[in-house]
Amino acid sequence: MTRRWSGEWALDTPADEPAVDVLIPSFGRPAELAVTLSGLAAQDGVPFRVIVSDQTEGEDASFEQPAVRAMVRVLEAQGRPVRLERHLPRRGLAEHRSYLLDLASAPLVLFLDNDVWLEPGSLDRMTRAIRAARCGFIGSAVQGLSYLEDRRPHERAELALWPDDEVTPERIRPGSEGFARWPLHNAANLAHAAAELAIPPGGWRLYRVAWVGGCVLFDREALVECGGFDFWDKLPPEHAGEDVAAQWRVMERHGGAGIIPSGAVHLEAPTTVVDRAIDAAHVILGQ
Repeated sequence: MTRRWSGEWALDTPADEPAVDVLIPSFGRPAELAVTLSGLAAQDGVPFRVIVSDQTEGEDASFEQPAVRAMVRVLEAQGRPVRLERHLPRRGLAEHRSYLLDLASAPLVLFLDNDVWLEPGSLDRMTRAIRAARCGFIGSAVQGLSYLEDRRPHERAELALWPDDEVTPERIRPGSEGFARWPLHNAANLAHAAAELAIPPGGWRLYRVAWVGGCVLFDREALVECGGFDFWDKLPPEHAGEDVAAQWRVMERHGGAGIIPSGAVHLEAPTTVVDRAIDAAHVILGQ
């Protein structure tokens, strides 16, 4: 399906309106959230707003911690609006993402996990890439830099660049050819791929993905058109893979890609998703 919009939305965005809403679903991990916000404070080149929705239980939300409050003040001093929400009770990952999406109004939305640091220039690079490719999403797969000495060329064998960065729709399901790309995002594979490709400063290449976790920039209209995370009420609260289900629906209509260099660094904190028995993509898409 051809994209309906021309890619000119960035030019039409009023100067005082954000081009990107950064959506951060948060649960626990206040130290990591502070680092995530510090990465956003180092971004430039594109106007954005930050919306944090916290589901930490108890009296104090994560954004009440001193380090988090300090980074919120930095962002606000820079002229970046910050909205802090407390969203309880917890009804699952998909419902939390759906809630955040309903709060967004910018042409682009970046779903950013609360344990990811973005290197300077990442948001601008992703924004320029999605505008050029006119696809449904661009993902910066998170990299674990503790694995820099762990080279895995066999896991990079499925790396396939989009010719001329022209992204087209495709269908991904378990057992399909594209599903075999998932190991690309293990360890520090993309960091090694970026070094081998010798991409010049400020440049990028887009590649085919199975899905991308942790840092995904969507065309909001495309995501909403495909249903967003409207399937949340069909899932039990304990589930995983809700981001995969949403991405696969968008990829089928509008295409999606990963970007090299990634610029997204995983803080390698323990996961807060301990029960992965229910896979949202399996339940929602029947695979």
